[in-house]
Amino acid sequence: MKETAEVEARHQGGTPTDYRLLVPREWFRIDLMQERWRGQLKTFVEQQAEGRRVSAELTQNVWAALRNTAEAGRARGAMEFFLLTTSRDGGLPASLLVSLVPLGETPADPHEFAAWLEARELEDRMRQHVSVVNLPAGTAVRVVGPATLSVHVLVPGGTGYLTLSFSAPFTGMSGPMGRLCDAIACSLRWVM
Repeated sequence: MKETAEVEARHQGGTPTDYRLLVPREWFRIDLMQERWRGQLKTFVEQQAEGRRVSAELTQNVWAALRNTAEAGRARGAMEFFLLTTSRDGGLPASLLVSLVPLGETPADPHEFAAWLEARELEDRMRQHVSVVNLPAGTAVRVVGPATLSVHVLVPGGTGYLTLSFSAPFTGMSGPMGRLCDAIACSLRWVM
């Protein structure tokens, strides 16, 4: 409880103007705030297919799945999309979608938010573990499933949650990929 109070006290200086996140340089960054994001995504897909025996159909399917993810994310406040190919056969890459989720029906208190997510999980019968964790950037709700990890960090000033949504369809969230995703989440810092 003392750690939570110290973290909260450090962030009561107001609302941040930006955030910083350390993502390994092997991850391809797509800026979803720019209109050229589709071209950036196409470049990534083409680079991953180049020099591999990847069928045109698989390349098209990966392009469509990633484009749909980016478009759905943009509709929900996504700002950045990071991709890391962990598959040698040109399949879906590991990814990170960074979104700003304003408070609405989402509870402002991270503990209430975690309880709300657990209730939704029971309704959807999803196999996910929900917990509240303290990160250097503040209190966060961590939701982990077999191939996904979402970290919802309360933005100082109570404007919403910065959500880091990781997906690792081939490696899953256990082992090195899960540790890498947690390390990326722990690197989050606010710019005041």
